[in-house]
Amino acid sequence: MAEVAVQSILVERQGAVCSIMLNKPPLNIIDLAMIQEIRAALQQAEKDAGVHVLLFKGAGEKGFSAGVSVQDHTPDRVGELIPAFDDIFRLLVKTDKITVAAVQGFCLGGGLELAIACDLIVASEKAQFGQPEIKLGQLAPIGLILLPHLIGYRKAAELLLTGASIGAAEAQSLGLVNRVVAPDQLSQAVDTLLKEITVQSGAILKLAKSALRRTSTLNFEQALKETEDFFFESVMKTNDAKEGIFAFLEKRPPQWTHA
Repeated sequence: MAEVAVQSILVERQGAVCSIMLNKPPLNIIDLAMIQEIRAALQQAEKDAGVHVLLFKGAGEKGFSAGVSVQDHTPDRVGELIPAFDDIFRLLVKTDKITVAAVQGFCLGGGLELAIACDLIVASEKAQFGQPEIKLGQLAPIGLILLPHLIGYRKAAELLLTGASIGAAEAQSLGLVNRVVAPDQLSQAVDTLLKEITVQSGAILKLAKSALRRTSTLNFEQALKETEDFFFESVMKTNDAKEGIFAFLEKRPPQWTHA
C-alpha cells in the first residue's frame, strides 16, 4: 500500500479504491493549489482501469472542508479559480468510477459542492452541511445545479438563499446523505460501504453508474426504453453479467473478471 504526499492532498491507492484526502487541517480550506492537485489526481485515477472507486475525505476531525478559500475569490484571482474548480466537477460528472465522500465536521461551500458531486456520502453525526456563499455576496454554482435535484427546489432554495446549515440527521432525511454514524465509527462505516461496492464486478459497476446518469432526468417510459436498450446492448455483452447468472445457478461465488 503506497501513499504519496503532496502539498495539499494525500492520494492513496488500496486495491480498487483511490482515496483523495484534503490535507489542510483543521478546516481543509480548498485553495487554488489544492484544486490543481485534486484535478491532477482525478486525471491520473481516470487512467487507471484498476480503480473502481474514488473516495474523498478530509484530514483531521473538524471538517471535511469548510469551503473554497475566500482569499482566492478576489477579482485578481477568481478568474483562474472558478474555471479550475469547475474542471473538478466536469471530471466527476464524466467518470464512470463510483465516487464516495466521507464527511466529518464542517462540510460547507465548495466542500459541500465536492461532497454532493459524489455518488454516495457517509457522514458523522456531528457533520454540518451548508452553502454560506450568499453571506459573502457570492453564489454556489455547483450547489445551484445539484441541490434542487438532490433535495428538492424549496429546501435547496432555503439553503442557498439564507446560507443556513443543517445537521447530518436532517441531511439524511432529505436524501442528501446515505449513512450517518457516530464520529468514531465513520472510518469503519466507510470501509464497510467500500467493501460492499468493490466486491461487485467493476465492469457492471461502471455500466450501472452510466445507466443511472442516462435515465435520471427522463420520464418513466423514456427511462424504461433507455434502460432496456442499455441492458441488451451493453450489460449482457459483458463477461461478468453472464458469470453472475451462472454463479448463482451453480451456487458458487462469482469470479469477476471486471470485463
